[in-house]
Amino acid sequence: MEKNKNILCEVNLKDTEQERINEVKSLSYLERLERLMILIEVSYTLKKVNRIPLRKAFSSFS
Repeated sequence: MEKNKNILCEVNLKDTEQERINEVKSLSYLERLERLMILIEVSYTLKKVNRIPLRKAFSSFS
């Protein structure tokens, strides 16, 4: 039974990946650029957040 679940999951992932590829191909150049800029901005924000010592941030809740 587990093998069947893995196969179904793999097929669904491939379908989802293909749908995303088709979606991106349908976007205009400007829309692709906007999505790229959003990813860069989120990546930069997450990088900055990781520099904040979490213990200090959460110690105020204790």
